[in-house]
Amino acid sequence: MKKQNSLVGFLLVGFGIYFLLRQLDLPGLSPYYAWPTLLIIVGVAILLHSYISNEYSNIFIGVLLLGLGIHFHAVSHFPFWTDHWGIYVLIVGIGFLLRYQKVKAGLIPALILIGIGAFALFTPYTPGWFRFLQDTVLFIKRFWPLALIGLGVYLVYKK
Repeated sequence: MKKQNSLVGFLLVGFGIYFLLRQLDLPGLSPYYAWPTLLIIVGVAILLHSYISNEYSNIFIGVLLLGLGIHFHAVSHFPFWTDHWGIYVLIVGIGFLLRYQKVKAGLIPALILIGIGAFALFTPYTPGWFRFLQDTVLFIKRFWPLALIGLGVYLVYKK
């Protein structure tokens, strides 16, 4: 298998399995025929491609898409799962941490973001000095499709 074509191959296999299962209309899987599943498929494909082709700079994007897909599914299917802004910060921190394991850059932002996300999730109230971060994350949460568009444009024109 050529490593440069592996991303397209993984995407085709993932989407093919998704649409085959959707066409078979298995009753237990019907709640998962939604757009977060597509995020999960793309995230897993990017992660597989990154590790197989040794292009570790894309690990962050793969973790981000996979984490968001899992989170959006969990919010709609598990009553105990919280839709708190700290989860988004935690996902970004985990993305930096997994990327750091391979490229040895970004450990400090990873630890800071994981710390902020964990603090936000496990604190029963938000301190006043923490309000600016909450407002920023809620703004990003509202306009995250624009972030995806911007990230896509960046990746297309990145040299």
